[in-house]
Formats: sequence, structure tokens, C-alpha cells
Amino acid sequence: MDMSFPGRSAAQPKRPTLEGSVAVRDGRRLSFAEYGSPRGPALVWMHGTPGARRQIPVDARQYAAEAGLRIIGIDRPGIGSSSPHLYPNLLDWTDDLALLLDALAIDKVRVIGLSGGGPYALAAGAGLPDRVEGVGVLGGVAPTRGPDAADGGIIQLAVHAAPLLAATRVPLGVALTGAIRAVRPLAGPGLDLYAAVQPAGDKSLLGRPEFKAMFLDDLLNGSRFQTSAPISDLVLFTREWGFRLADVRVPVRWWHGDDDHIVPFKHGQHCVDRLPNATMTTIDGESHLGGLGIAHQVMDELISLGQGSE
Repeated sequence: MDMSFPGRSAAQPKRPTLEGSVAVRDGRRLSFAEYGSPRGPALVWMHGTPGARRQIPVDARQYAAEAGLRIIGIDRPGIGSSSPHLYPNLLDWTDDLALLLDALAIDKVRVIGLSGGGPYALAAGAGLPDRVEGVGVLGGVAPTRGPDAADGGIIQLAVHAAPLLAATRVPLGVALTGAIRAVRPLAGPGLDLYAAVQPAGDKSLLGRPEFKAMFLDDLLNGSRFQTSAPISDLVLFTREWGFRLADVRVPVRWWHGDDDHIVPFKHGQHCVDRLPNATMTTIDGESHLGGLGIAHQVMDELISLGQGSE
């Protein structure tokens, strides 16, 4: 059943080739959306914060279909149809990821994470080294606790508010869900207003009809039932992650805009310097969402990793 929402751009993104949910631990479920070839090399795409399973660039979906690749977007717990849940740490989520990969008959995989999805992608590399061929990070959040912690950045606001966030996570999620439902008819103009106050790179990207349509489709589809995942993300980002960056021994390719106003470029370099097998690519003149504009390059780089084992 196709859903239409007030305020959505006329440029409607195509629906996923497959969409559903799988059973994971403790009677919970994780929902996913799949694009491209059902039997091609698999890439798991972890959405940003906030975001949901359809936060995958339209050109990435098209390229997957043309190149015979398989992209899977996953709703984190508390968004879309994924059961609400707070992991004890980021590493723990990889046990759920393994079950989802088993259900989709995926043995080897590459994992890409945008912004708040970056820590989840790195966790996959640390927790599932026998299955994850490589990790791609697009402007990813850096650790805030422990020996790998990076100083500064907007994330420090969440660090200072961590006790309050943890104590009020459930009611905050309910309030956030209600607020998004209340402003659904204004989603399109609201995104335009947000874009108007962003740096030039993000403003340009959000002004492209296909990106605006993708973000609106993802936001409105993902928030139909619940919106507690962003709060859980912030709680987890302000805890120890359950692994050290030195534990991520699979190849990591990191892309970061040098004008990123949300996750400082120095945070990306901080992580790359501590990862055993990582390279940094600077996206010149781009801000936080710059990685979404080079999806083709990112996918090619990730697919080239581990091809000898396939």
C-alpha cells in the first residue's frame, strides 16, 4: 500500500524492492528496506540521527539496480516498525544485525553509516569481523567517553544532558512522536526552512528535488508509529561504545566535509588516526550531508574491499 502525505514533494521516490521486518532477540523486530538486486553484493546503509530505513539517496538506489548491488536500510529500535529498545552499548546491536543478515541470507556485507549511523557501522566492523568486508563512514559521530573520546562539537550538549536523556528517554520519545505528527502537514516547508539556515553545501543538496523527496519520504514513513530512536542514539553516543576504535580491524573508508558544522572535521580525523586500517577522504567545501552527494563513489570504494573473497 502506497502512502501519501501532505507537504511531500511531487518527486516521489520509488518504493523499496522489498520491505519488512525480521525477528531478533527478546521477541523484538527490526524493520528494513531493500533496493537494487536481491542477489548482488550487499551493503547495509545505516541512517543518520534522526532518520529511518529509507534514508538512502535516490542515485544510490538507481546505481544499485544498474550495477547489480543490494542495499539494505535498517530502522534502528524505536523508529519505523523496529521494536523500541535501548542497547546497553553500541556493540550489543551487532547481535541483532547478525540475525537480520541470517534472515536475508547474507553472508558477507559492507556497512555504510551516515552521521549517527557511523558508530553503528564501526560497531559492525568490530563485532562481526568475519562477515563485514569493509566499513564506510560519512561524517560519523566520534566517541565521547573513554580513551578514544574527541573533544568539542555539538555532541557535547548531549554529553552534558546524558543523565536527563537516560532518565526521560521514553516520555521524550512519546513527545517527539506527537510533535512530528502535529507538524506533518508542514513537513515540506519545514525542511525548506531548515535548509535555508544551513551552510552552502547542505543547502544546495537539500534544494535538489530528489533529496528533498527522499528525506520527506523517510521522515514521514519512519515516524508513523514511533520516534524514540533519536533519543536512544544520543544516550548510546554518550556512553562507552563497548569497543575501542583499535578493535575495528576491517578496512574503514571515511569521508568528511571540511565545512561540517555538526560533526567537526577534526572528529573524523581523530577517529581515522585511531583506526588500524582506515583512510580519510576530505569532501572539499561540503558540510554535514556531503557524503550523500557522492554515494556512487562511496559504494564503488566499499564494494572493491574484499572482492577477492567473493
